Amino acid sequence: MYLIKIKIRNHLVTLLFMNSCRLFTIFASNYNLKHMSFNSFGNLLKVTTYGESHGPAIGGVIDGFPAGLELDFDAIQEELNRRKPGQSKIVTQRKEPDTVEFLSGIFEGKTTGTSIGFVIKNTNQKSKDYNHNTNVYRPSHADFTYDKKFGVRDHKGGGRSSARETANWVVAGALAKQLIAHININAFTSSVGDIFIDKPYQDLDFSKTENNIIRCPDEASAEKMIAKIQEIRKAGDTIGGTITCVAQNVPVGLGEPIFNKLHAELGKAMLSINAVKGFEFGSGFCGARMKGSDHNDIFNADGSTQSNLSGGIQGGISNGMDIYFRVAFKPVATIMTNQQTINSEGDLTEITGKGRHDPCVVPRAVPIVEALTALVLADFWLINRTRKI
Repeated sequence: MYLIKIKIRNHLVTLLFMNSCRLFTIFASNYNLKHMSFNSFGNLLKVTTYGESHGPAIGGVIDGFPAGLELDFDAIQEELNRRKPGQSKIVTQRKEPDTVEFLSGIFEGKTTGTSIGFVIKNTNQKSKDYNHNTNVYRPSHADFTYDKKFGVRDHKGGGRSSARETANWVVAGALAKQLIAHININAFTSSVGDIFIDKPYQDLDFSKTENNIIRCPDEASAEKMIAKIQEIRKAGDTIGGTITCVAQNVPVGLGEPIFNKLHAELGKAMLSINAVKGFEFGSGFCGARMKGSDHNDIFNADGSTQSNLSGGIQGGISNGMDIYFRVAFKPVATIMTNQQTINSEGDLTEITGKGRHDPCVVPRAVPIVEALTALVLADFWLINRTRKI
């Protein structure tokens, strides 16, 4: 074993090596290792979260939020109500009020510029529902990978891998929405299984999204989607779908030229959501089949474009047109039918899902997509205010 001392950006870093130079650990003095915990998201506006599905509470800390914004607490709670379990017959029947309590960073209803701490109590855990998979891995779930990575896992509700974590994101996103209230963000269910809305988003009335339990602004498609989920649930199975998100009135200039491109950060945010398997913005994969003469968005004299196959982003930077993208969600891994699997000893066995689970995550994921979109846009909006005099 031996030590090597080096300087990184004038900060002393000591590296401890063992066994033929294999890096064993790093001790850093005054060096920013902000990404080492990987529980934080954002740059100037950052949210760090904690908690497990069946622990006493979940919560987080929001850093970098500007001072002086008067908050609408009812609007924040309404966003949580859109995401919370037990809200309809096509989602998990776990009953959680998901009431957020703010602990710091707010004084007399206004943000103070300091860290905003918050907590959401867990009140309706049924941990015994998970006794059957204490040492058995659910297929396509995070059970196996968490166990192999950490050597220990919380089998109750999936612990940290549970989508319950996303309630934290919705709180942070609700604040971000109020910070960038000039930007309109609307997400909606655009497909369930093989049932798709057959209209462009420009022909939809976003005010109708909350009129049904599937959160689809096209009423005819919504009825078919709800019927499909009910059919799947009755069979003890699950089904996937897609969510489309549209951000309007986005100013020109959000996003950075290279590794922090706006669409890259949006993609990272969306792919961080549990069960997400795909992300495409603008023309997406359809653009790969087109010619440049058909795909190019021709400019108008005012800088707007006649078409918007770029999806409102060019060179990683917003161009002032609508930003639109689609997020694909896989079927929930826990199903109520028998499946072959393995246990922690590597033995073949069988498992049947128990407890309360969503037959389709898409309806409850709509506010999550909006929240993360708001966080990304608000972060870049703050960064952009520092980019030129």
